[in-house]
This record gives sequence, C-alpha cells and structure tokens, in this order.
Amino acid sequence: MVNSPADVSEKPFVLSRLLGALAGLPKTSRYWVAYSGGLDSHVLLHGLFALRGKLSAEVHAVYVDHGLQAESGDWAVHCAAICQSLDISLQVIELHLKPEKGESLEAQARRARYQAIESLMAEDDILLTAHHQDDQAETLLLQLLRGAGPAGLAAMPAEAGFGKGFHARPLLGLSRKALSLYGAEHQLTWIEDKSNNDLSYDRNYLRHQIIPLIEERWPSMGRTLSRSAQHLGESQSLIDELAREELKGLLGVEPDTLSILGLRELTPARARAVLRFWIREVGFPLPDTVRLNRIFDEVVTARADRNPVVSWLGTEVRRYRDCLYLMSPLPELDSAVVLAWDLNAPLTLPSGLGQLKFERDTVGIASDLIEGKSVEVRFQHSGERLRIGHLHSITFKNFYQQNAIPPWRRSRLPLLFINGELAAVADICVTAPFLGQPGLCLLWEYKY
Repeated sequence: MVNSPADVSEKPFVLSRLLGALAGLPKTSRYWVAYSGGLDSHVLLHGLFALRGKLSAEVHAVYVDHGLQAESGDWAVHCAAICQSLDISLQVIELHLKPEKGESLEAQARRARYQAIESLMAEDDILLTAHHQDDQAETLLLQLLRGAGPAGLAAMPAEAGFGKGFHARPLLGLSRKALSLYGAEHQLTWIEDKSNNDLSYDRNYLRHQIIPLIEERWPSMGRTLSRSAQHLGESQSLIDELAREELKGLLGVEPDTLSILGLRELTPARARAVLRFWIREVGFPLPDTVRLNRIFDEVVTARADRNPVVSWLGTEVRRYRDCLYLMSPLPELDSAVVLAWDLNAPLTLPSGLGQLKFERDTVGIASDLIEGKSVEVRFQHSGERLRIGHLHSITFKNFYQQNAIPPWRRSRLPLLFINGELAAVADICVTAPFLGQPGLCLLWEYKY
C-alpha cells in the first residue's frame, strides 16, 4: 500500500505505544484478548503476536458468539483460523440471549459478553480490549446526550479492576485511522460487520452522520474529547475517594446495607455520590437519574414502618427500619412446597435459597427427637405460636420483629418440622419441645 503524505503523518508507532501501555499494567501471567475478528481486535492480537518476545505473559484470545447474526458461526471459524496462524489459543463462548425489558439489546449483549469472559479469568489475569481514541470520543458524546454525570462522561478508563483481575484498553491513545494503517501495512484480513452501518443504532448514527461533520471543523476532535474524558475520569476518582471515606461510617451491620439516618445527615450531593459508589462497590449496575431520585424520594424518606422498593436491571433497593438493602430481585417461590429430608446429605432448597445441613453440637435439636423421625422442610406455617421457652410462646409476627427479619425474607425462611411439629425456624431458633443436649445444630448456608 502506498501512503499519501497525510497518511504518513497519521501513522503512529503502534507497537511501541502498545508495549508502553502494557508496561504500565499490573504484573500478570496471562492476557485475554477479546477478539471479535474485526479490524481493531485483529490489530491488538497481531500487535501482541509481534511483541511476543518482549512479553512475560501468555496471550489467549476469546471470541463471544452472541448468536444475533446469521454469520456469527462463520466469524468464529475465521477467528479460529487467524489465531491458529498466530499460534494463539482461542476460546469460543456461545451465548443464548433472552431480551430483558428495559434494556437495549446492544447493552444486554455487552453485559453478557463481559460476564462470560469474566468467568474464564483467574487471579490477576488481564482482559485486553481494542477500544481506541475514536471509541472514547463516541462514548463521551453518547453519554453527554444521555445526560450522564462525571462517571459516564469519563467514558472508558485505560485500566480498571475486573473479576479476579483487571480490564485494560492499551489502544486508547491511538486513532481508528492509525489502526487501519497498521492493518493495511501488515495485510491483515478482518471481518466487516454489516450491523456497524445500521444507523438505527445511536453509536453508528454518531459515527457515520455526526462526527464527520464535527471533524470538518475540528479535525482533532477525537484526541481532544479523549483528553476531556481523562480529565472527567480524574474528577470522578476524587468524588469516589470522598464517597469511600463517607461510606465507612454508613455501612450497616448486615452485608450490603446502608444506614438511612447516616445518609440523611449528608448534603444531597454527597448522599448521591455515596449511594452511587456503594452500588458500584457491591457490584450492581447504576440506576438512571430517575430511579436514583426515587430511592431518595420513596425509600430513604419513607416512614420506618414502610417497606418500599425501587427496581432496575437485576437490582433492587429496599428498606427495613433504618437500613437500605441492596440486592438481586427475589425469584419466585412456591410457598406450598414440602421437602422431605432424610438427613443423610445437605438439603438443597428451591429458588436459590441455599442449603440446609446439620452439625453435632452441645445444644441443638435433641438427637433422640429427630433421628429416625419424619423430617420435612416447609415455607408455610399454620399460624401456630412459637414455643421458645417452657413458659413462653410468641406469634410469628413478634418473632420476626424481635429478630429484625425484613418482610421479604419471612416467607423464605425454611421451617423444619419433625413428625408434623415445628422444630426450628431456619438456623435462628429451635422450639422448646425439641431443644436438648447433645443435639444437632441446623446450619443454613445462604447469602441473603
């Protein structure tokens, strides 16, 4: 290929920039390259191949087949052939996406892709993606048009924690044109995804219709916006530092809970920053501004005896007494189910409620009152009172309140019945008629 003078001036030292970016990353023994078969990821993969003598880590590629295009199977074959020619191992992951209400297919595919890749990664592995300067500029513009705050406008960081390791974007300092020149110079062959020209996607519309007009007036737009994103990233880091310090004094006793009274003492801006940071730290997606405001308007300010909930993709924020609870949506449970248990092995509970098992202990369910008897686990009671002492019994309602059990957990507590009589409520208490020593201690292995 013969380059024009303009091409030559645009041609960067791709390999040296790539090597410099890798040198700044944490030490690792394995890189995972997210390889789609397109130009960008092919340049990244080929660059790592060219630098193999200077790398101390193994290079592996992963292709995720979303099953959204008829050609995706052929693309997997192409990726396998390229990786074989470079002597790089390839892992192919097939996804079967089910559209979720309230989330675009593009966002769902991205989330599923990263979840699949994360499952492959071991301690300190680094995922490398081929995002470049133009991707950064496009993301910044998209987020700006969506009304995003500093975290969204910071677009894509060069490096961030990911799963058990890290996620790095070593090509962020390079333009799309630079990668094209590298691909032509090395006679690379890549896949052209026709969906990248579909203007119904916001990113494609920006890329093909809007950005070329801006670049006519401001040719260095990509580099300039990428620099702005970096500045915003630094600002967000400062906000996160403040939020991290505030959060230390607001965490509840239970995991993934937050003090409402403490949150109310903060200024609105600090409270929002803490809430966003807390949600990200626990590992859930951030809500949009409308839902974030609903958390404050409907949950934080609600009366202590109310139990409101705000939901978004795979996430719920609930309230009980003085605590905010951050959690995944509760799966459906058939409360009428009855599970027979022979005690020879742990009992797996339905709806992701974990397992029940026994350990011998000095105090628990008296051994002679359970061994050889009919043992069942249920999730419904008949309104009977709980006998928790020889002369004392309470209603289930009082039991729940005394033990600070939130309403949404109450119908999910496994109830142990022996010969038809209530013997234990989860691993919280043993009823008086069955308490003895030596005994069997009931353990419930479940993360709320």
